[in-house]
Amino acid sequence: MSIQSQIQAKRDTLAPSMRRVADAILADPGLVLEETISELARKCATSETTIVRFCRTLGLAGYVQLRLALATEVGREGARRSPTATYGSDISAGSTLEEVVASIGFTENLGIEETINSLDIAELGRVVDAIDAATRISVYGVSASGWSAADLHRKLFRIGRVAYSFADGHDAVTSLGLMGAGDVAVGFSHRGTTAEVVRFLEAARERGVTAVAITNAAGSPVAGAADLVLRTAVRESPFRSGAMASRTAQLLIVDCIFVAVAQRRMTETVDALRDTHDAVAQFRDN
Repeated sequence: MSIQSQIQAKRDTLAPSMRRVADAILADPGLVLEETISELARKCATSETTIVRFCRTLGLAGYVQLRLALATEVGREGARRSPTATYGSDISAGSTLEEVVASIGFTENLGIEETINSLDIAELGRVVDAIDAATRISVYGVSASGWSAADLHRKLFRIGRVAYSFADGHDAVTSLGLMGAGDVAVGFSHRGTTAEVVRFLEAARERGVTAVAITNAAGSPVAGAADLVLRTAVRESPFRSGAMASRTAQLLIVDCIFVAVAQRRMTETVDALRDTHDAVAQFRDN
């Protein structure tokens, strides 16, 4: 995962002084390349010691290593980026349609690539094992994450798995009352701070249900409430193209889960897909 995406993933769990450093770098990664540690500390109203601690949360020894890592990263991304796609400046009122398309494409492609590269395959395997063996599967997310949850439900339902998706948090938690050990609850939350999803996963664990989190933030409350965690790697941006890309990255993980689960029972899967396809044949145009 890139340094910028690591910063984004950790941002909400940082102390306020380090969060100011994170926000400054996310807004303009070039600051680290242009300014000394003292200058950055003054700009962020903090100390050099805080910036060193911030670097260490990223697994770096200090500011020099952060500067080198970002220089490499910014240069590599700059070489791949379309001339009209500028991540840092995002989309403005004066952006042309070409610039809008290029910016969205760059952000979403970057989120897909980084999610794939950082995906914990062993953890994905454990999630697939749990879902494949489950008697019941409940999935839940709020707002945009709710669409990702609904997509996982729809895909599992079409191959004969007993899966449920809920738009209401109370209904989601209520569903767990009929579940127990061997069942699975999957909660979606990009930033990992959605209180309803935290409670859903906590309630699942209280009943012995395997709790799975799909989130962008490893140290978040949602991740902490889960038994298994699958992470996306998406950066936020002022115009919310990060929120759009988060949906794309979540759907990527949904597809990975679905295909891997479907693969476990190929004959049953093919039969179920054929039967569900044929069931709606009468509604299709001839």
